[in-house]
Amino acid sequence: MNVSWQRKKCGVISASICPPGPDLIDLWNDLIGRTDGNVFMHPAALLAAAETNFAEIHVLLAWDEETSPRRPVGFWALRERRDLPLMPAFLEALPYDYAFTSNAVIDGDFVDDIVAAFFDAIRRDERLPKIISLPSFEADPLVYPAMLRHLANSGRYCELFRFERPFSDRLSGIKKSSSIRKKLRQLSSVGAVEVTNERSPAGAEAAFEVFLKLEAESWKGEEGTALLCDSGDAQFSRRLIHNLAVLGLASVALLCVDGDAIAAQVLLYSGQRAYTWKTAFKTSFARFSPGFMVADNVTRSLVESGQIVTIDSCSSPDGYMAHVLAGRRAFVDAVIDVRPRGSLAFAVEVAQHRGRHLVAHVKSRMRQMLARWKGVTSMVPSTSGKT
Repeated sequence: MNVSWQRKKCGVISASICPPGPDLIDLWNDLIGRTDGNVFMHPAALLAAAETNFAEIHVLLAWDEETSPRRPVGFWALRERRDLPLMPAFLEALPYDYAFTSNAVIDGDFVDDIVAAFFDAIRRDERLPKIISLPSFEADPLVYPAMLRHLANSGRYCELFRFERPFSDRLSGIKKSSSIRKKLRQLSSVGAVEVTNERSPAGAEAAFEVFLKLEAESWKGEEGTALLCDSGDAQFSRRLIHNLAVLGLASVALLCVDGDAIAAQVLLYSGQRAYTWKTAFKTSFARFSPGFMVADNVTRSLVESGQIVTIDSCSSPDGYMAHVLAGRRAFVDAVIDVRPRGSLAFAVEVAQHRGRHLVAHVKSRMRQMLARWKGVTSMVPSTSGKT
C-alpha cells in the first residue's frame, strides 16, 4: 500500500495519507469489525469516484503502533476541491457528490489521539489545503467534541448550521402510518402490488437501471437533476452501485403494480446500518405516495429481519423520510482550519459556505412549493450537496 505521503507519530497513534485503492478494503473490514462504519467512506465507494475521475480523494489512515503488527484505528476520506478556478482549494469531508455523511470511522478507544494525528498529518503535508469543510457531519458524543477540543488549542472552527436528520435505531424505530395502509389498499385496487429488494449483485444492478429510468422520467428529469441528465453522474453512480453490490452493500427495492415498477428505493449498507440513499417514482402514481410507500415497506422489513439496527435517511429534516423514521440524529455543517493562526482564506471560506447555505435553503423551499403545487409532496430533496 502506498502510504508514503506523510506519517506523524502522536503518542501510540500514527497517521498516514494515501490515495484510494483496493488494498484498503481489508484494512476497512478490520476497522469496522470494532466500530461503526460509514458506507460513503467505504474503499469500494471511493474507488468508484477515483476510477471515474469523479473526485480527487485523499484517504487518512490512523494506526495503533503499539500492536504487532500495527492495526488500523481510523479512516477518513477527504475530497480536494475548489468552488471557482481562482479560489483557493479546500478539503471536504463528503468525499464525492451524492455522499450524505462526512464522519470519519474512528475506534472509540483512541478518539482524541486519532483526531490529533489526522489534523497534524494535514498540517504537515505541504500539498494539502488546511481548511476542511464538514457538511452533514453527525454531531456524535465522541468524535465531534474531540475535534472541537483539539481545534480550541491548535486551529479554528465555525459551526454554520445544525439540524436533525430522520433516523431509526433501537430506541425509535419506524413510524406507524394509517394513511399508508389506506393508500396501499387503494393501490391494490389498481393491480397486484409487490415490493422486492434484490440483494444479489446482478439483481441490484438491474434494479438500479429501473431506478435511473424512473428518476429520469420524474420531476428531477424535468429539472435536469436526475443522474442520467449528466453523463459523469451516471457513470459514477453505476460504478458505485456495482462496486458496493459485489460486496453485498447495495440493493434497490422496487414497488411494482402488475409487475411494472412504479417506485424504487436505492439502499446502501454498512454493518447493521442501512442508508435510504435515493428514491424515484412514477409521477402518474403520485396520488398513492409510492415513494413514501416503498420506503416504509423496505425499512420496516429490514428492521424486522434483525439484520439492520440503524437506518440513516440521507434526508433533510423536512424530507419525506421524516414521515417514515421516528428517530432523529443531530448533524452539523461546519468549517475548520487546522492551522493555529487565523487566515483570510478561512474567513473567505466561511463566507462562501454561508452563501451556499442560503442559496441551498432558498432552492429547497422553492422545490417544496413546486412539489406541493404539482401535488408531489412525497419527494423533497435534501439541501446538502447533490441529491
